[in-house]
Amino acid sequence: MSDNNFIREDPWRIFRIMAEFVDSFQTLSQVGPAVTIFGSARTKPKDPYYHAAIAIAKGLAKHDLAVITGGGPGIMEAANKGAKQAGGKSVGLNIELPHEQGGNRFANVPIHFHYFFARKVCFVKYSLGFVFMPGGFGTLDEFFEVITLVQTERIPQFPLILFGREHWKGLLAWMKSRLEKDGLISPGDLDLIAITDDPNEVVELILDYQRRIGPPNVTPKAFA
Repeated sequence: MSDNNFIREDPWRIFRIMAEFVDSFQTLSQVGPAVTIFGSARTKPKDPYYHAAIAIAKGLAKHDLAVITGGGPGIMEAANKGAKQAGGKSVGLNIELPHEQGGNRFANVPIHFHYFFARKVCFVKYSLGFVFMPGGFGTLDEFFEVITLVQTERIPQFPLILFGREHWKGLLAWMKSRLEKDGLISPGDLDLIAITDDPNEVVELILDYQRRIGPPNVTPKAFA
């Protein structure tokens, strides 16, 4: 990019980024305690994980916890659907993508993003727990980003829950046999992760954390 293009385009891009943060922070700061549910946009309504996501979201909403998703189809749609059906706050942080992402109709607090990084900040800043349903590159990206922030103590030790033992067992075994064994992560780092096949256990793990610690009353280091 030439200097002239930088002068012409980049300062205005900064204002667009700022506007995304201002709008999303203003909305999400009014939502209250929330849990983010990640998962594939490609999961079909007949899939058992789709129904599990509905059940998890309903359970959270019944305990006055907002449910945050990426706002798209698949698992995101299921979680937003469950939260809405239970009369809860159903937040969808939708991202503009050229192919598979379109906003779902079950998010009663929709927020639209152009920038992935602004959206990812909002997932973490306004959640007290994270549920990772089966998913692809996007879900893995979100999982590793959040666990890195917890491991490095940039955010509190929020519950990090992997749902679906069959789906996640290979990754966990690899992390144990390669990352931990080779000293690339510390002993105990994998204890930051919970894994289950039970929607009720997901809800209870979140509620137990909320009872013990509660929502953070200070801004996490990552956002200070």
